[in-house]
Amino acid sequence: MNEEHFRRLEGMYASAPVNDFYDPELTVREGEAEVVTPVDESLCHALGGVHGSVYFKVLDDAAFFAASSLVEDVAVLTTEFNIYLERPVSAGEIRAVGEVVNDNPRQLIAEAVAWDSDGNEIARGSGTFQRSGMELTPDVGYE
Repeated sequence: MNEEHFRRLEGMYASAPVNDFYDPELTVREGEAEVVTPVDESLCHALGGVHGSVYFKVLDDAAFFAASSLVEDVAVLTTEFNIYLERPVSAGEIRAVGEVVNDNPRQLIAEAVAWDSDGNEIARGSGTFQRSGMELTPDVGYE
């Protein structure tokens, strides 16, 4: 695959306004992606643990960009995503690794696993992704 494509995907991710809040880092490889997000109290619910929406974001992002790594002409879309929350986290960082487990012309399936700073598995998820009709251009941050 094309290393330039991977770097452009990382740039596209970094340019997304939502990531100004979460401050994640993305690394893309062929069929895989890793997202690392720092955790602090701004991501926690009233009981002190990270809100489930953050787990969803890191897992979906890791799986999404793993799938995107295999498609160089158009953006992919998440069409379905399931998560399993396994243990709480409230500090440190969350690291999620996504991997494509099935790639066919109609859809891609990717799985992701997330760990806390101590290496404990905290969540996992899987999603279905499809190729869209939207070209990857500078208008979508793909530069």
